[in-house]
Amino acid sequence: MDFVNVEHRDDVCVIWLNRPPVNAINAALRTELASALETAQNDAMIKGIVLASRLAKFTAGADIKEFSQPVDGISLRDVIAMIDASSKPVVAAVDGIALGGGTEIMLACDARIVTTAARLGLPEVKIGLLPGAGGTQRLPRLIDPARALAFMAKGDPVTGEQAVEQGMADFLVAGDELISAAATHATKLAETGTLRKVSAALVSSDTRDSFESAAVSLAKSHSGEPQIEAVISAARDVYDQPFEEGLRREREHFVRLMNSDRSKSLRYAFLAERAVGQSASSAVPTREIAGVGVIGGGTMGGGIAMAFASKGVPVVLVETDRAAADRAFERITANYAHSVKRGSITEAVRDGNLSRIAPAVDYSRLAKVDLVIEAAFEEMDVKRQIFRDLVAATKPTAILATNTSYLDVDKIAEASGVPERVLGMHFFSPANIMKLVEVVRGAHSAPETVATVVKTARMLGKIPVVVGNCHGFVGNRILYRRSDQLDRLLLEGASPEQIDEAFTGFGSKLGPCAMGDLAGLDISWRMRRAMGRAAPVADALVEAGRLGQKTRKGYYAYDETGRSPSHDPEVAEIIETVSKACGVERREIGCEEIVDRLILPMVNEGARILEEGIVERASDIDLIWLHGYGFPRWRGGPMFYAQTRGLREVAARLEELATLTGDASMNPASLLVKLAVQDATLTSPVYTCR
Repeated sequence: MDFVNVEHRDDVCVIWLNRPPVNAINAALRTELASALETAQNDAMIKGIVLASRLAKFTAGADIKEFSQPVDGISLRDVIAMIDASSKPVVAAVDGIALGGGTEIMLACDARIVTTAARLGLPEVKIGLLPGAGGTQRLPRLIDPARALAFMAKGDPVTGEQAVEQGMADFLVAGDELISAAATHATKLAETGTLRKVSAALVSSDTRDSFESAAVSLAKSHSGEPQIEAVISAARDVYDQPFEEGLRREREHFVRLMNSDRSKSLRYAFLAERAVGQSASSAVPTREIAGVGVIGGGTMGGGIAMAFASKGVPVVLVETDRAAADRAFERITANYAHSVKRGSITEAVRDGNLSRIAPAVDYSRLAKVDLVIEAAFEEMDVKRQIFRDLVAATKPTAILATNTSYLDVDKIAEASGVPERVLGMHFFSPANIMKLVEVVRGAHSAPETVATVVKTARMLGKIPVVVGNCHGFVGNRILYRRSDQLDRLLLEGASPEQIDEAFTGFGSKLGPCAMGDLAGLDISWRMRRAMGRAAPVADALVEAGRLGQKTRKGYYAYDETGRSPSHDPEVAEIIETVSKACGVERREIGCEEIVDRLILPMVNEGARILEEGIVERASDIDLIWLHGYGFPRWRGGPMFYAQTRGLREVAARLEELATLTGDASMNPASLLVKLAVQDATLTSPVYTCR
């Protein structure tokens, strides 16, 4: 297939990019584009060149799967250098997205014409990089350097209108006029002999102070982020270095960042997000979800209703009685009012969303919906009865989903009598904001049931990870291992402050003790009681009335706002009392041991989950922890972190910790041992995101 098509319009050569679905700039596309540019340069009949796209997108940028591979043939920098060196005017005609390398191609042209549908951006910082094909040198020469710096550091795209307003693009045209306008402009530039190379522009020294002020502010707000430091350094070179030297230094920054574990982790997460759920929904027929029912109007059920209503899907929200239904609708109304106050939605959007949510107390209102999501109490008998009732109340094709976070989906499905229509749809709270959905495939869930729910979750803007049915599924099953170690660390001598400091030092925004206080310690306490499990320290805190922020005391004491934590001597006394009662001799525990004991058992349980076939690949586990539990994205997730650290070292360290603590569950899982013996690398088939 040809990825580049050429069309002659009088004396203008239109070079069309045509690599579905998003014109990702890979080696083949670069080669064909370079060839087309060279041919146009050598054709005496051609006066000007237009770069455009056959697709709805100009280009999504470089194909990041090639970043860790040797350059195959001509590089993007080489292609851009050809555009920059062109003796004939080159005009970019941009409709749709032009991200990363797409924007860098644009910047090398003599003119840039955009539509209202255009979206221009340099998002490289989001994968731990900086623009590496001249973006840091051209953009500050084209627009105000301080504004260029902020644009590159944020990484978010701007609209076509904003691009023209800021000077990134020359003018705005209607979509159906784009190519003719670009061709006309190319002819005009050729006739006047005008070449407007951004690389030749000089930056006024008068802008230096505002640039440095912006740089100081960015460095402070993004402390510890090497890609931001590199963007600042590279952009500063427009004042201090010739253009070619700036390009050379930009490339040095790019290569260094590209080879860092941080960028590898961020790129891995990016690719994993795009691959997740594909095998569950590919080549399997799906149904349209035109109406949804939600059982239970609490925090979770209300959030689920908002998620669907915000995407234009009508929702029937069922509660036990009219008073409960009214309270649920009032909570949803208050949540939308808060969004209006913050400016994230308009009053018109709020009113439209609320109009799509219908409170109800009768299952008969569910007769026409295509999907019902149960979000009732975590009690098996309650859920089984609900599913018995739902079968009688819904149409034969309706999908029935449970939002349970740890109960057996197959037992719930069994009660329905139609297990092929039943599966788990485990949202994370608040469901209208959190992106993760664990799609729990039951033993009898029909493939089209799973595929439809995956497709529906994507429609909501969620990340659907298909998992098998086991206690706690993936996220909570792994969380149990970390929570168990948290309690053991407290018993053995660590304080909540030490644990949280070690964990935030690892990269998390909140430590596990602070997170427990935020969520409410009584929630996990109830789960433990239902499962016959214990966590001596956490249980003692709950039994002492310390439930977290909502009671202004948990692992920490809180001020009147319930948000600012401080050390509480009572907690230390409770922990020491419990340690003594358990016969545990307390000792000093260092930061390294704290982190290893919290993280490596998660990796170990992940290996067991992989071995059991609960998930298809390790990246599924990582996505669950990145989007459901706040694992630091720049670590890639627990499983990818283990790879970057080295599986041999992880397995050996787990053995050490098992011996040190006497905790046999720390012994490395057989799959982890097998991979470690094989000296698995980042390209291991088990761990690679395809």
